[in-house]
Amino acid sequence: MKIAIDIREAGNEKTGKGWYTYNLVLELLKLDKKNEYILYTDNEKNPYSEFKNAQLKTVLGKSHKWHLNVLKDLKANKPDLFFAPTSYIIPALAPKWLKVIITVHDLVAFLFPISHNGKAVLIERLTLKRAVKNASQIFVVSENTQKDLLKRFKYPQSRIAMVPCAPSDFFRQPAKTEDLVKFRQKYKLPEKFILAVGTLEPRKNFGTLIKSFVLIKAKLPDSKLVIVGKKGWKYSHIEEKLKEFKLQDDVIFPGYLEDEDLKKMYTLATVFVFPSLYEGFGIPPLEAMACGCPVVSSNVASLPEVVGDAGILIEPKNARKIADSVVSLIENDQIRNMLIERGLRRVEKFTWQKSAEAALAAFEKK
Repeated sequence: MKIAIDIREAGNEKTGKGWYTYNLVLELLKLDKKNEYILYTDNEKNPYSEFKNAQLKTVLGKSHKWHLNVLKDLKANKPDLFFAPTSYIIPALAPKWLKVIITVHDLVAFLFPISHNGKAVLIERLTLKRAVKNASQIFVVSENTQKDLLKRFKYPQSRIAMVPCAPSDFFRQPAKTEDLVKFRQKYKLPEKFILAVGTLEPRKNFGTLIKSFVLIKAKLPDSKLVIVGKKGWKYSHIEEKLKEFKLQDDVIFPGYLEDEDLKKMYTLATVFVFPSLYEGFGIPPLEAMACGCPVVSSNVASLPEVVGDAGILIEPKNARKIADSVVSLIENDQIRNMLIERGLRRVEKFTWQKSAEAALAAFEKK
């Protein structure tokens, strides 16, 4: 079977959907030696060069032209299947003869459009309905996303497969002590600090986190907050909050960190906080757990099913509750150690190998 996949997100500065694409395709190629894979991208980077049954196909064209050029190539080469792990545009325009599988990560464009980039909202709203209609199967990353999808669109539940996210394998390997010492010096990190990770945009709710940090500092004056992530839509709102509460010297922004550096940050952090207003899955809490960092997480959308009883779940708009939970983990070693142990057990439930097995079974389903 010839399987075509859009892997553009796997080669960029990866966040949730990028890591999903990179890790799922990596495990598929490790697992499946009999099928042929055509990997469509828009650059020359090939994260899968070691696999003989995977052909990288770089297609030129920006924005919608790239998608049209890929469609043209698909019609010429006629693969048996096209898998779209991040975008709905090609599935929405795909010819009827082409078997299409999409991953629906979330319904943020429909449920929380005001908290999301306007262009992205418009594109998803224009393409998802048609993509769902054309899809022979749909992958979802969580039960919550499946519930949101079925509320919005008519689609047979029997054709929906659960293909969830997981922490990348390198998070499960302990960082070296000497590397941690150098990393702490590089970013001038204090002995104890609170960590948050995510693109700096309204949906991640860092404004409420900063409000809670004010309350934390009232009890623990030496506290520092580190927020890791690239600047996103409406980033200026966060800067305004810092100025409002005079916290510019107490909040550290290292920017985007990838792979080993992100692992070191999780490992050194005292507490990890994830106050997001909506997630289709939410990988960062599991990454933190894999690195032995206790988690305080929002209790909305998919996060309760991801975090389980391995973290403290809070109302994301309740700054006082966030602050109290963080302080309890800093001051109470018994609670902290209990959540660290639970977190290490929790991450064992989520692996990319299991997700790849589920995806391959769907690919081969007649």
